[in-house]
Amino acid sequence: MLVVTTENIPGYRVVEVKGNAFGLIVRARGIGGDIMAGLRSLVGGEIKEYTSLLEDARRQAIDRMIKNANAMGANAIVMFRFDSGSMGNMGEVVAYGTAVVVEKE
Repeated sequence: MLVVTTENIPGYRVVEVKGNAFGLIVRARGIGGDIMAGLRSLVGGEIKEYTSLLEDARRQAIDRMIKNANAMGANAIVMFRFDSGSMGNMGEVVAYGTAVVVEKE
């Protein structure tokens, strides 16, 4: 599956637009991770517990978006983006783009 942030893919042409594809994940750290992150925030610097959590969440969101696009019959996703938010101690990550069928030129 080709996944790009651009509107076009060099060397390919879009022959069909399947629609919006997305992958959503909501994750929460355990209490231990929250305590460690809280302690790290007092001294400054990278909070590795949250960096790891968000990296994993982004990977899972991309995997779910690709699965969604495959189910629509697409072989590429253009205009790929991330969005994120939080609800209490939970973080939401959405990967989304336009599912398309492309052919080599």
